[in-house]
Amino acid sequence: MPKTLGILGHKIGMTRIYSEDGQAIGVTVVEAGPCVVLQKKTEKKEGYNAIQVGFNPKKESRENKPKIGHFNGAGKGCFYHVKEFRVADPDQYELGQEICVSDLFKVGDLVDVSGHVKGRGFQGVVRRHGFKGGRKTHGSMFHRAPGSIGCSATPSKVVKGKKMPGRMGNNLITKKNVTILDVRNEENVLVVKGSLPGTTKGLLHFFTK
Repeated sequence: MPKTLGILGHKIGMTRIYSEDGQAIGVTVVEAGPCVVLQKKTEKKEGYNAIQVGFNPKKESRENKPKIGHFNGAGKGCFYHVKEFRVADPDQYELGQEICVSDLFKVGDLVDVSGHVKGRGFQGVVRRHGFKGGRKTHGSMFHRAPGSIGCSATPSKVVKGKKMPGRMGNNLITKKNVTILDVRNEENVLVVKGSLPGTTKGLLHFFTK
C-alpha cells in the first residue's frame, strides 16, 4: 500500500484565471483543511501505519456518545468527515495537530483527487452509455430501446457486464495528476487546473504524489 498523506476539502466551485500571456484557464476552487489528527495507527498494534484525520467541525450535540469519546482523544471537538491516510511514521504527528494546505502542497505540484460524481438516478442506455437509438421515422416503434440482449442458443444467457439501463453516477472516481495553480494559506484554499468530480460543497480527497 503506498504511503501517502493527503487532506480533505469541500468543492467551492469553478471559475477562470488568466495566465501571463492572457490565456484563460478553467480552474476549480477548493476549501481544503485544516484537518485534525484524531488517531495514530501503528503496524505493531493495527498492522499498518496510518493517521486518522477529521475535517469540518460538528456540534457535539449532533454526535453519539461513542464517537464523542473517540473525538475527545484529540481534544479538538467533533467532525463530520473522518478519513485515514497511510504514512511511513505515525510518530511524526501528534493528536490534535492541524494539517494545513501549506504543509503538503505548493504551486506546480501534481496531486490525485478523489470524489463522488454527480448522481443522475436511473437512466436508459442512450444517456448512460451513449447508444445511438433507432430510427425516428413514422411507425418505427424503436427509438431509445437497448435492442436485443440475448445470445441465442449458446450460451443462452445475458453476458455479464452487458450495457443496460441502470443507476448512473454517484460513484467514487479518482482524477490523477491534477496541477495546483495557487495555494492560499490564510484562506485554506487550493486552486487546481481543470474540473474535479462532485457537486458544489461536495467532499474531495487530495493525495500527495
